[in-house]
Amino acid sequence: PPSSLCLRGTGPWRMQEAWQRDIMREFLAEFMSTYVMMVFGLGSVAQKVLGGNDYGTYLTINLGFGFGVTMGIHVGGGISGAHMNSAITFTSCVLGQTPWKKFPVYTMGQCFGSFLAAVTIYGLYYEALIRYTNGNLTVTGPRATAGIFATYPAPHMSLWKGFIDELFLTGILQLCLLVITDKKNSPALQGTHALVIGILIITIGLSLGMNTGYAINPARDLPPRIFTSIAGWGNEVFTAGNSWWWVPVVAPTLGAFMGAIFYLVFIGNVNRPRNQNVRIQGSRSHHPIIPPSNKWNPKSFRVKREGPGF
Repeated sequence: PPSSLCLRGTGPWRMQEAWQRDIMREFLAEFMSTYVMMVFGLGSVAQKVLGGNDYGTYLTINLGFGFGVTMGIHVGGGISGAHMNSAITFTSCVLGQTPWKKFPVYTMGQCFGSFLAAVTIYGLYYEALIRYTNGNLTVTGPRATAGIFATYPAPHMSLWKGFIDELFLTGILQLCLLVITDKKNSPALQGTHALVIGILIITIGLSLGMNTGYAINPARDLPPRIFTSIAGWGNEVFTAGNSWWWVPVVAPTLGAFMGAIFYLVFIGNVNRPRNQNVRIQGSRSHHPIIPPSNKWNPKSFRVKREGPGF
């Protein structure tokens, strides 16, 4: 007699298993891409702080983070889109470009990758760290080393000026990401998105990074900060800078959303012929940064999705 239970291997089970397999791959893609980005970025800061000008400068820090982003995109771009930034993921979900059910998956992957990168850099540079600090791990002062892992505002910055700074920088980041990938505007050449986005990060750091260290990414700042509180720097990592810790979490999230809205309202959908804004019903982009490819499947009425993004 027919059973009312779904047997393993039948349609519903296969769909559930496929979804679980895909969501796990996307989690791992965000985890690994963020890990790679953060290892290169934090490593460049560690070399500058612990080795002085012999091993790094402010330029090398920006290069480390910029090309770390480029490598991270190549690691996970074809699977999850390589957001590597929970503010970008949040904006993508708000705009309906990524399902909300993926938001915690992507965010957890990003945070775990960032945390593990901090652990890795701590382990690789442990001897140099102890020698530089004489075993006294501090957040502020001439031998402060907490800034290797998380951002802190410059002495001339107040809390709310720093908030506005991070808000603006992340808005610029999101706006430029949309410009780079908007095929109806002037996008980067096919296959160069990862490199151009890496150059964008370098440019933001070189021109606008002095005030707050340009966190522009909650997943870049909070997990390493939590690690430093555990590893010996203590709770001062949360109280320093007038309790600065929450600014790199909240301001980038709001800034990315505002940057996307600004672009879509004033540039993305304005001053274009009406027929350029027509979208094929049923199509959607895999990622808010990289647009769908031109490969078309007439059976599913869906554009095949490919390409990495930050």
